[in-house]
Amino acid sequence: MESGYKTGKVLISAREIQNRVDALADKIASGTRGRELLVVGILNGAVIFLSDLVRRMPLELDVKIDFMSISSYGNAVKSSGVVRILKDIGSDIAGKDVLIVEDIIDTGLTLSYLLNILNARRPASLRTCVLLDKSEKREIPVTIDYCGFSIPDVFVVGYGLDCGGSLRHLSDIHALDAIDAIDG
Repeated sequence: MESGYKTGKVLISAREIQNRVDALADKIASGTRGRELLVVGILNGAVIFLSDLVRRMPLELDVKIDFMSISSYGNAVKSSGVVRILKDIGSDIAGKDVLIVEDIIDTGLTLSYLLNILNARRPASLRTCVLLDKSEKREIPVTIDYCGFSIPDVFVVGYGLDCGGSLRHLSDIHALDAIDAIDG
């Protein structure tokens, strides 16, 4: 492991994550039956969560997948406050049911920006599913339709969440003990 970061205690175990993902998939599917659902994953952090989530949805649900890449962090551990679209979705969402899948929400800046951009494209519905919510960091109010877990204000890694591009592969979600070498 690179110098400067060390995983701390497990905040959410792989088993807890999978149980919650199962419950979220059931809840989302129950409100979407009979209609196409476009699931938009926010790269890179939501890839693992999105993959597990859609694989647990029933076969009869018509699920399409697309991705966006948005940045307000870069490689830092604090948001720069400037949101940029790095990759836009390739789908026309007008008249479609859209579910945004995000790994974590803290200030609400990125998700608020994303909701404004996508709402302007006139979807039939636009809902949000977030794995982790750090509500005590919220600066901009946003609606989260489906939430995995509420967590305290700690920097977390694993299950898709990273620190400088590393540690996404961990199956549990860990607090990060030392970030001094990469907080730039």
